[in-house]
Amino acid sequence: MQETKPHIQQRRARFVVPSRSDSLLGNFTELIGGPLGRRSSPGAVSPGFFTVERVLIILTIVAALMSILIKGYCRVNGWHTPQQFYATCYSDFPELFSSRGLADGVFPLFDQKTLFEYPVITGLIAGVTAWLVPGHGASPDRILGYFDVNATLIAAMWIVVVLATARINRRRPWDAAMVALAPAIVLAGLINWDMWAVAMLAVGMYFFAKERPVLAGLFIGLGTATKLYPVLILGAVFLLAVRSGRLRVLFVTTLSAAVAWLAVNAPVAAANPAGWRYFFDFTQDRPAGYSSLWFAYNLVAERLRLSQLGPGAINALAMDMFLLACVLIAGLALTAPRRPRLAQLTFLIVAAFVLSNKVYSPQYVLWLVPLLALARPRWLDFLVWQAAEALHWAATWMYLGQISSGGAAQNNIDMPYYVMAVMLHMAVTAYLMLRVAWDIWEPHLDPLRVQGVDDPHGGEFNGAEDWFRVDLKSPASSVLPWRRVAAFSGASKSTGDAAQPEHDSLPSTRGEGERDG
Repeated sequence: MQETKPHIQQRRARFVVPSRSDSLLGNFTELIGGPLGRRSSPGAVSPGFFTVERVLIILTIVAALMSILIKGYCRVNGWHTPQQFYATCYSDFPELFSSRGLADGVFPLFDQKTLFEYPVITGLIAGVTAWLVPGHGASPDRILGYFDVNATLIAAMWIVVVLATARINRRRPWDAAMVALAPAIVLAGLINWDMWAVAMLAVGMYFFAKERPVLAGLFIGLGTATKLYPVLILGAVFLLAVRSGRLRVLFVTTLSAAVAWLAVNAPVAAANPAGWRYFFDFTQDRPAGYSSLWFAYNLVAERLRLSQLGPGAINALAMDMFLLACVLIAGLALTAPRRPRLAQLTFLIVAAFVLSNKVYSPQYVLWLVPLLALARPRWLDFLVWQAAEALHWAATWMYLGQISSGGAAQNNIDMPYYVMAVMLHMAVTAYLMLRVAWDIWEPHLDPLRVQGVDDPHGGEFNGAEDWFRVDLKSPASSVLPWRRVAAFSGASKSTGDAAQPEHDSLPSTRGEGERDG
C-alpha cells in the first residue's frame, strides 16, 4: 500500500519591508521611530483600508497631479515656442494635434492625406483621443482639451504600471513605489504616449511571471506595436531559455507576440502601405536626435570644425554599438555562476538600446524605471539616477529654448553645458548597468536573492536548472548543450553524480513559503 505523505501547511509569505532591507530608507525613518520592528508581521496582519496597492495608487495619483501642475504655464498661456521650453512645459500632444491634422479630423495611418511618424497603436491612440475632443479646428480650448484627455489616460496607464510591478513579486510590492514616485516620470510622463507601451510591457511581464506565456506574448506584441522597445524582452527570454533548456516558453511567447503584432499591423499595412511604412522610413532616414550620443558628438564636432556624422553612418554605428552590447550581455548571461533574473537581463538590453540609439527623447527614461525597480530595487542608486535624468530634462528645454529663440548664449544655456548634461545621464545609466551586471556575476549582492528567492519575475524559469552554461574555468568540459548541468555550479562532484548547487541554503521558491527579510 502506498504511503500517504503528511500534509504540510504552507506559511503565508510576508512582505519585504523597505525600511529593513534598504539602508537609505531605514535612515529616513529615524524621525518616526526607526525601521519597522522585527516582530511585526507585514502581509499577515490586515492593514484595513490602506492596503499596499491602495497606498501605491494614492501615491501615483499625487505624482500624476504634480506632473500636470508642471504643465500649468502652458495650460494657461498655450503651447508657444520658445516660451514652452523656458517654462519646461513642452508636450508633443499640442504640437501633433495642430500639425498632423488631428484637429481637423484626420485619423493617423488610415487617412492617406497625411503621414504619422509613430507605430500603429500610437496612431490609433492619437486619433481616438482627438475624436474625444468636441469641436473642430486647432483652437486653444481644443488643444487644451486634447492634452487633458491624453494626460488623464496616461495617469491611468501609470497606475496600471505600478499595480503590475507590485503584483509581479507579491513579496516585494513596495518596490513599485519607485515607479509611483519616480521624479523622471513626474517630469517627462506627459511628453508623449510612451506610458502606453510601458503599461503593456509591464502587464506582459506580469503574465510571464505567472507562467502564462500566451498572454505575456500578446501584451509584448501590442507594446511593440505601440513603441518598438518592448520586443527587446524577447532577447532576455531567449538567453534564459538557452541557459535553462526551456525552449517551449520562448517559442510560445515569441509566437503569440508575433501574432498580436501582425494582427494590429497587417490591416493598416494593407489599407495604407505608404502610411504604415513611413514610421520605419522616418526612423531610418532621420539624423541624430536630441540628447543622443551621436547628436552630442555632432554638436561638439561642429564647434571644433570637425566632420559630422550623417544618418547612414549613425545607423551603422548605433547598430554596431547595440549588437556589441548584446554580445557582452549574452556572454554574461551564459557564463555567470548563477542564472540571471529576467528583469536584470531585460534592463541591461533596454538600457543598451537607449544608450546606443540615434535618438534619446527625455520620456525614454520611462522605459527603464519599472525595469530597474524589478532588477535592482536600491533607492540610493535610483535617486542618483533620477537626479541626473532631471538635470538632463531641464537642460534639454533650456537648450531648445536657446536654439528656437535665437537669443545670445549668455542669456541661455550654452551648448557645452547641454552636452555635459547628456553625458551625465548616459554615464549614470551605464553605472546602473554595471551594478546590475555585477549583481548577476555575484548573486549574493542581488537585493532579491539575498532574501532566499530565485527569480520571482521569471515564470517558468524560476527555480529552473541549467541546461547550457559556459564555465570560464573549464570551458572544454562545461559547454554541454545536450546535458543538464547544475543550476548554480558548472561541475559535478564525481562521475555519475548530479552536480550540486553552491548555495544549498537557498530554499526553493515553488510551493513553499518564503522567509521574511
